[in-house]
Amino acid sequence: MVNKVILVGYVGKDPEITHLDNNLVRARFSLATSERWTKDGNKTEITEWHNIVMWRNLAELAEKYVRKGSFLYIEGKIRSRSYDDKEGIKRYVYEIIADEMNFIGSKPAEGGQTSSSTTSTSQAESVQPIETTPLESATGDHPF
Repeated sequence: MVNKVILVGYVGKDPEITHLDNNLVRARFSLATSERWTKDGNKTEITEWHNIVMWRNLAELAEKYVRKGSFLYIEGKIRSRSYDDKEGIKRYVYEIIADEMNFIGSKPAEGGQTSSSTTSTSQAESVQPIETTPLESATGDHPF
């Protein structure tokens, strides 16, 4: 089976960085992807927001270089987890656990022009996969 996600989009806000025990670093941020089309002269755009989670080296790079508006290519996998909210209702969260990140360029200037430079970083090159904890893996029934 395959669990692979490829996203290209803009960062919605500066990454939230958490330094955990044993020098483990986690970065979380949202990434917007959009689809645009024209039908019968009407322009339509749909934007989806994705929750991105990075660990270790990728998280450290995100801490240093990723900012709101950064244009990124992300490869990773979908993970789901659940929690009970304040009212005791079970909620599900879907996150993209990033394995690779490419800096495509800066936020487009007026007129839509972007920088053509890219920088690639892969977490797999220097770090073994992390072990999941109860907060990172879903338990219970899924809504699908």
